[in-house]
Amino acid sequence: MQKNNIENINIKKLEKSKIEITGSIPVEAFSSFRKKALENINNEITVDGFRKGKITESVLVSKVGEMSVLEEMAEIALSKFYPEIIEKEKIDAIGYPEISITKLAANNPLEFKIITTVIPEIKIGDYKKIALKNNSKKEEKIEITEKEIDDAILRIRKSRVDHTGHDHERLTPEEHEKIVESSMPELSEDFVKSLGDFKDINDFKEKIKLSLLEEKKIMAQEKKRIALSDAILEASSAEIPELLIESETRRIEAQFSDDISRMGVKLEDYLKHAKKTIDDLRAEWKPHAEKKAKLQLILNDIVKLEKINVDAKEIENEVKAILAHYKDANQEQAYTYAETVLTNEKVYKFLEEIEK
Repeated sequence: MQKNNIENINIKKLEKSKIEITGSIPVEAFSSFRKKALENINNEITVDGFRKGKITESVLVSKVGEMSVLEEMAEIALSKFYPEIIEKEKIDAIGYPEISITKLAANNPLEFKIITTVIPEIKIGDYKKIALKNNSKKEEKIEITEKEIDDAILRIRKSRVDHTGHDHERLTPEEHEKIVESSMPELSEDFVKSLGDFKDINDFKEKIKLSLLEEKKIMAQEKKRIALSDAILEASSAEIPELLIESETRRIEAQFSDDISRMGVKLEDYLKHAKKTIDDLRAEWKPHAEKKAKLQLILNDIVKLEKINVDAKEIENEVKAILAHYKDANQEQAYTYAETVLTNEKVYKFLEEIEK
């Protein structure tokens, strides 16, 4: 930042992780943006007798007014100086700032007020001690019963029933279930081979068992991670910005819409059936969104404290996978998502490896 470009900088903390920045830009520095402001306005309007962009200053000012020129100057000046203020004052700003002009006049300093959201200070609990306690808990032995295998096979057989020729909307659940049970294919060598690379019924059952076992392991790990996260959240405190809560709520809403869409249900139909508005759902999601936002801030702090990083190639590969699956996905958003997911995974692995 050039000397004397900004004066009287004052930073005041506000509620909900916001700050107020006030200051002024001296006359000389502010006036230096007049030429650019006139060029911008020149390219936006037309005046009879002049080519676009070639209107003389006197005609241009008489056409739009001096205040319009000053307002354009102010916009250019603050778009330049705001990032410099943030950098110089070491402000961890997030989102878009609310910028207002408190004094705007010819041959006077430009005075302004900026309100912006910042990353809150986190009072993080002793995550290593909490992780050690969580890791020390005796893990339950994961087993798969014959009944679980039989139930999984039954679900597969039912999923292969041909439903054509039946008006299922007129059937009771009991009638529907009877039709499915009477129509599902028998468990035979030909049937299991039609499902994939299975040698015989025993091979099919063994692979079903392995699949169920892996599923249970994932669920057990997720349960343990939830317990770990809850314990760290309980031991930590932070004032979560509304901006982050709203962002997380939008993410939950997008995921919910995607989930019910894949079930063949429109969001408006779901709301009508549930007798709720989208605002009702957002209110229900808000506590969870706040919890998720707080947890992410804590994980971000652990990343910094423990110097955890993800290889760029890993992120690149994950982005490719996302874009291959979701053709219309935004590449920048996909990158941010991939980086966050992979980094969080590394944080949890770090915590899970903590031992005495």
